Amino acid sequence: MQKTGHAKPADRLFADAHLAALYDLFCEGRKDFDFYMTWIMEARSVLDVGCGTGALLHSAREAGHTGRLCGLDPAPGMLTQARRRSDIEWIDGDLSTVRFAREFDLIVLTGHAFQVFLTDDDIRTALSAIRAALTDDGRFAFETRNRLVREWEKWIPTNVAEITDHEGGVVRMFRTVETPVTGDIVSFTHTFNSPGWDTPQTSRSTLRFLDAKTLAVFLSEGGLLIEEQFGNWDGSALTDESPEIITVAGRD
Repeated sequence: MQKTGHAKPADRLFADAHLAALYDLFCEGRKDFDFYMTWIMEARSVLDVGCGTGALLHSAREAGHTGRLCGLDPAPGMLTQARRRSDIEWIDGDLSTVRFAREFDLIVLTGHAFQVFLTDDDIRTALSAIRAALTDDGRFAFETRNRLVREWEKWIPTNVAEITDHEGGVVRMFRTVETPVTGDIVSFTHTFNSPGWDTPQTSRSTLRFLDAKTLAVFLSEGGLLIEEQFGNWDGSALTDESPEIITVAGRD
């Protein structure tokens, strides 16, 4: 591993320790972990890019994975949660600042983290680093929301998610999209509020939504060959109406 430079600042909901502690609660019941866990348990060495709170790698270790597990994330709040387990490698950084040389049988990028690569150069840099980190027969598994479905149109203040935090308090969250949305870049704000807080807490984010054809071009240019694609976590085929573009790729 080689580390150079500084990672881009993380969004506040990931960097702030208080908000980061709520992340897994809002994501409870997520369907992607079962998909990735199958691949992880069959791999000797795994890199989780954008590992967040480390929940996926925590689960793998608890399930009996005895090989190398490594989590990479630039958000201090998330890594604070991840480091509750010390039998996993945790690295502060991102794919622009940390380089690996053919070290991993599997690289995963979950939680739609692929969408934080906003420019063509961001995507090319990430895919180049991922290809370099894979062993000759390694696999890269990830997902991105399908732009054609326009999921951001559901991100409105009346769609409120609610959880009970670790202290028993109720916390509500909603998203507000900055309009108009043009092209494939969507900026929006998370708003968190609880009766026990003095003021609501906000965090601004920006994501890029690609369609399958555009994604395929980037992967091919990056020296990665698509092996399998799915449109949802039930293993259904990828179509223009699929909410997800779930991809497994290897070195070409």
